Amino acid sequence: MISGIQLKNAVISGANNILNNKNLVNDLNIFPVPDGDTGTNMSMTITSSIKALESVPDGATVGETVKAFVPALLRGARGNSGVILSILFRGFGKLFSDSETVNGTDLINALDIGVKAAYGAVTKPTEGTMLTVARMACERAQRAMKMNNDAVYLWGEVCEGAYDALKITPDLLPVLKKAGVVDAGGKGLCLIFEGMLSVFKEDKIIEFVGDKADINSDDAFRSAAAEFDSDITFTYCTEFIVKRSKLCKLRVMKLRERLQKIGDCVVVVDDEEIIKVHVHTENPGKALEEGIKYGQFLTVKVENMKEQHRQAAEKQREKQQEVNNDVHLEAKYPEKEVGFVAVAAGDGVVNLFKDLGCDVVISGGQTMNPSTEKITEAIMATPAKTVYVFPNNKNIIMSAQQSVDLIKDRTVIIVPTKTVPQGAAAILSYDSDMGSQENAEAMLETASKVKTGQITFAARDSEFSGFKIKENDILALADGKLLFADKDPINAAVNLTKKLITKETEFITLIYGEGISTEQAEEAKERIEKLLKNSAEITLVEGKQPIYHFIISVE
Repeated sequence: MISGIQLKNAVISGANNILNNKNLVNDLNIFPVPDGDTGTNMSMTITSSIKALESVPDGATVGETVKAFVPALLRGARGNSGVILSILFRGFGKLFSDSETVNGTDLINALDIGVKAAYGAVTKPTEGTMLTVARMACERAQRAMKMNNDAVYLWGEVCEGAYDALKITPDLLPVLKKAGVVDAGGKGLCLIFEGMLSVFKEDKIIEFVGDKADINSDDAFRSAAAEFDSDITFTYCTEFIVKRSKLCKLRVMKLRERLQKIGDCVVVVDDEEIIKVHVHTENPGKALEEGIKYGQFLTVKVENMKEQHRQAAEKQREKQQEVNNDVHLEAKYPEKEVGFVAVAAGDGVVNLFKDLGCDVVISGGQTMNPSTEKITEAIMATPAKTVYVFPNNKNIIMSAQQSVDLIKDRTVIIVPTKTVPQGAAAILSYDSDMGSQENAEAMLETASKVKTGQITFAARDSEFSGFKIKENDILALADGKLLFADKDPINAAVNLTKKLITKETEFITLIYGEGISTEQAEEAKERIEKLLKNSAEITLVEGKQPIYHFIISVE
């Protein structure tokens, strides 16, 4: 029999096991763009239950234990994988709420309820994912419990079944096979089940080997600037001015050629008296050695760009943590009829949604998936009887949908927008003369007509959709589909827009992110204007969003 303390320790052990292997799971992600990272989302989801379990005394029953950690899982769910994970444990809450102890058959029956609920929660269940791993693990244990209902034996069968299923995920999902990996969510689930078995079988909690502060940290909301660290090819920005020596007969062109061999971003400007140089290099000394051949230095400046970027990234991370973790949104009484909640990243994009009438804008998006609890908090902070929620990212939709059942004093309608342009267009289509469901349908229809282009970067080397992609390549996506890779974000934005526009295009919005200057954005706009053969209106918005150099809306 499994006691309350054993179940408590099993959940903690499972959480520690995936935390220890979070990066291993993240590395299995096959899509090359920066994303929420399956290992991060699953580990954050299950570790959200650890704090709840801390208040459970050692003598607690199984029922008291599940009443603590199952709701915490739901509220802490992040990303699709995290939501599915929380649903898989829902059967524990349904069957064990009044139980002192449970046996193996009870565990498997509860897991079966969770598996069925998870399949039901996904609109189009895909085999070869963590759903398959959970289902096949449960089916193996169900066959085994006809012979033995011992908890240790049956949960061992769950683990064996999960790993067997994981091995065949590449055969069920061709994209996994092509990438040569197993499903990331499935691997994460195996680690959690394995951590639980360690307690059931040996009464041994797998210890967390990282920094204890990471258990409660919100590293899914990590600095977006840090995602671009690897874009800095050379470490040192080196600038100097040389007073020309009348004795030097070397041509300045020769200096430019030599600097180009040791770095990039080379700028050499000269007149009869001075030579001004700018270069990014790994060897500032070599650059200075070349420069001094032309005369005496008047000024010299060497800056470590990676260190500057790291410091800026840390400040941004602290800002994100303050916004998302430290600031609690107070619940408000639903006084008005209608309110809006949106998810967005970047000061400019956040302000855009506020200008459109959103009561609350949660900071989040790609790589930054807000939890169900944070979305619920935002809804409760909206003083309206009916609240429309716009996730604006496909990996946040499920988390948002879970919040509906948690709120009793107002109507919550999730409009499943997958991009920022879809969310903006949907809000604009709201009609106060229509009913709530009519509006929801109209908003969704409007969103479906918006074409979204995204210019981002490759987070890893990959072979995807027929493309051989190198880390830091510029990627152009149309409605989430990778169309081509480039080396320059401006060229990519122009060429992607060219593919999205038609003769019927009326409006184009270019939302440019952090790292893109106003001058670069204006250049992109001017080049796109030359492509247009009609009177389509182009609007430029400084979004300051992370991850995406450009978000392009075509209507």
